[in-house]
Amino acid sequence: MSEEQDKQRNTRKKENNRLLTKAAIIGVVAGLLGGGIAYGGLSAANLNSNASSSTASSSSSNTGETGSVTTSSSGTTKVNKSRTTSGTMTSAYKKVKNSVISVLNYKYTSSSPSSSDIYSIFGYGDSDSSDSSSSKKSLTLYSEGSGVIYTTANGKGYIVTNNHVISGAAKVKVMLDSGKTIAAKVVGKDSTSDLAVLSIDSKYVTQTASFGDSSSLQSAQTVIAIGSPEGYEYASTVTQGIISSPSRTITYNSNQMTVIQTDAAINSGNSGGPLVNSDGQVIGINSMKLSSSSSGDSVEGIGFAIPSNEVVTIVNQLVKNGKITRPQLGIKVAAIDELNSYYKKQLGISTSLKKGLYVAGVTSGSAAASAGIKKGDVITAADGKTVNDVATLHSILYSHSVGDKVKITVNRNGKTMTFTVTLQASN
Repeated sequence: MSEEQDKQRNTRKKENNRLLTKAAIIGVVAGLLGGGIAYGGLSAANLNSNASSSTASSSSSNTGETGSVTTSSSGTTKVNKSRTTSGTMTSAYKKVKNSVISVLNYKYTSSSPSSSDIYSIFGYGDSDSSDSSSSKKSLTLYSEGSGVIYTTANGKGYIVTNNHVISGAAKVKVMLDSGKTIAAKVVGKDSTSDLAVLSIDSKYVTQTASFGDSSSLQSAQTVIAIGSPEGYEYASTVTQGIISSPSRTITYNSNQMTVIQTDAAINSGNSGGPLVNSDGQVIGINSMKLSSSSSGDSVEGIGFAIPSNEVVTIVNQLVKNGKITRPQLGIKVAAIDELNSYYKKQLGISTSLKKGLYVAGVTSGSAAASAGIKKGDVITAADGKTVNDVATLHSILYSHSVGDKVKITVNRNGKTMTFTVTLQASN
C-alpha cells in the first residue's frame, strides 16, 4: 500500500471516529431532553426555593415587534406579578359561582344483612335506610348532575336542573358550593323540555343567578359552562367555549327541541348546570352532548343547552302548577333556512321561500290534521306573527292554552293559505 493510500485510510478513520463521537453526544443530549420532563418540576422547585436567599441581579430587556428578550447577569429569573384580566371570564364566573350546585339522585337498593355487620344486628345504620327481618333497603347514590339556584321566595330557594338528572329518584339531595349536603324537594318536572325545579331552605342560599336573553345570542359569542363533570368531586368546574349555533333543532325523546349548540366541554355530570355569557347571566341550561355520529365516529365539541327564555317559561309554570300542560299542533317540522339547496329541491320547496318551517310529518287525528295542514306545507306565520324557526312557533303556541284557536299561515305549492287550528293537549 502506498504512503498516499495510508494517509487517506488514516483520514477516513479519524472522520469515522468524529462521526461516532458526534452520534454518541447527540444520543446523550436526546436522552437528557427526554428525561428533563420527568424532573423538570423538581428543578423549578429548587430554583424557586433558592430565590429568596439569592441576591438580586441586574437585567435588561430588549423589546421587539413580536415580543421581548430579557437578559440577566446571573442567569436567574423571577415571577412577573403584573396582572391582566383582559379576555377572561373570571368576573362572569364570580357572579354565578356560589349559585351552582351538585344534584344527587338517590335510589333504594336491597341487600341481605351480613353476619359480620354488627351495626345492623343492633339496629344501627344509615338514617336513610329501612330494615326488615330478611333484608335491608338503603338509599344509594345512583347518579349525579348539576343545577343552579335562580331565586328565593317564601323561605325557599329554587333550583333549576334537568329532568333526567332526578329521574326515578327516591330522594334528592344537593351539595352547595360550600360543600354542605342538604335535602331538596322536587317542586315539578317536565320530561318534554327535560327541565325540573327543586327547592331548598332559603337560609342556605348565598347567591342566585339571573337569566339573560337567549334570543339575542350570536354564533362565536364566548360562553362558559359550570357544573360537576363526573360528579361532585369536580364541582364548580368551568369550561370555556363559544356559541356554535344559537338555535339548533334536534330530536330528544321523540320530541323536537330548539337548543343552543356550544363547543364548551360538557360531560356526564354537567347536565343541569348553567351556560353563562360574559355578563355573568345564565343563557342556557346544559342538557346533553353528541359523543358519536350515527356511523359510530367519535365527535368532540358538540354540546347542547336549553335556551334561557324557554327555561324561564317552564320553571315559572312548574313552580305555579307543578307540571306543564302544553298545547300542540301534532306536526314535525324543519327550518328551511337550515336545509341546503339539494334537500330543498328534493322536498319541492320553492326557491322563493327563504324562511319558514317545512312540515315533514303530520300526526293522524292531531290538531293540525283536523284543520287541514298537510305534509309538505311550509308554515310562514302563526297568530299573524312571522315564523322562521321552531323556537318562535313554540313561543307562540305556549302563549296559548289547550282549546284556544290559532291561525296558521302556510305556503302550499306557491299558494298562501291560512288554517284555524284548535289546539290540543300534548300527551
